[in-house]
Amino acid sequence: MSDKPIADKPLKSYAVWDAPTRVFHWVNFVSIIALLFFGFLILYRKDLSIMSGEAKLALKTVHTWAGYVLVTSLAGRILWGFVGNAHARWRAVLPNKRSLKSLTSDLGSFKAGDPIKYIGRGPMGRLSVTLMFILLLTQAATGLIRAGTDIYYPPFGWLVTSYVAAPGVDPSTLMPEDETYVDPERYALMKKYKIPFGNIHLYVAWTLLAMIGLHIASVVLKDMRQGGGIISAMFTGRKVLERPPVDEKEAE
Repeated sequence: MSDKPIADKPLKSYAVWDAPTRVFHWVNFVSIIALLFFGFLILYRKDLSIMSGEAKLALKTVHTWAGYVLVTSLAGRILWGFVGNAHARWRAVLPNKRSLKSLTSDLGSFKAGDPIKYIGRGPMGRLSVTLMFILLLTQAATGLIRAGTDIYYPPFGWLVTSYVAAPGVDPSTLMPEDETYVDPERYALMKKYKIPFGNIHLYVAWTLLAMIGLHIASVVLKDMRQGGGIISAMFTGRKVLERPPVDEKEAE
């Protein structure tokens, strides 16, 4: 922590986001954008005149690999929540009684133009991040299930092929979108039961898109009204504040 007199105000620089937290954040962001992009290409492929089975399979494959990147990053972030610095740990991320009680005063101070300063996440930030994690975990789970049922990819692909393979057929030889060597009844049943997971996956995707828009808008607005370099902190790992934050002692 260091003092820097800028514009006649004694500013202090605080270490906040450690390097792994920043890496997980940006990997999550890039992979989510990629997933949304390729996911909507799959969803609207007919409107975009993407008609061939090969193109459809290619889109699903790229979408799935982007999903693996997200799942790996999420798993890493979950583990880092137990061993990272004070601001990365779950006790500083998830809502608690104290943060929920201070939610009203935090919102009031922001509306009044004199927002309460935090090094880490404030009450609204905790709620937002928690909701985002729930959505991402739901998306990851349903995506992995659909990867197994749609293109027979891990971790559930081998279960699906073992179930739908016709008698005497080696499950490992089955190809996505090819019903030649499958048991018709079991294949139809599998397709029936995968639909709800696909619907959840789609609805969560739309919700995530809205959440990303709200997240970006709120961060920009807070940076403009509150200062502290919220955006730059996710690159540099440091926030610069003009007065002591309420969570300064908690970070020590």
